[in-house]
Amino acid sequence: MSNVALWVAGIAMLALAVLRIRAPLARMNELDRLSENAKRYDSWRGASSRTAAGGETTGADVMRGMLRRKVYGWAALAVGGVVLLVVGFVVR
Repeated sequence: MSNVALWVAGIAMLALAVLRIRAPLARMNELDRLSENAKRYDSWRGASSRTAAGGETTGADVMRGMLRRKVYGWAALAVGGVVLLVVGFVVR
């Protein structure tokens, strides 16, 4: 009976992690796309080497770091869910 509880908890953790990780990943992909577009525009426009090389930290870089921490946290929860599923099969 304890294996069923472990399976349910593992599946719930995985489902929660998958649902919560989608938004930060989508936003990170959007930020990456916008950053690449800005770099292409700057190189086309003839921006200075410092801005074209990405030498300064932007607000998007800070936001990307915050989103990365959220993704790592939810990924850890997903790994915990997988561990509970495996333990549920071992306990059986």
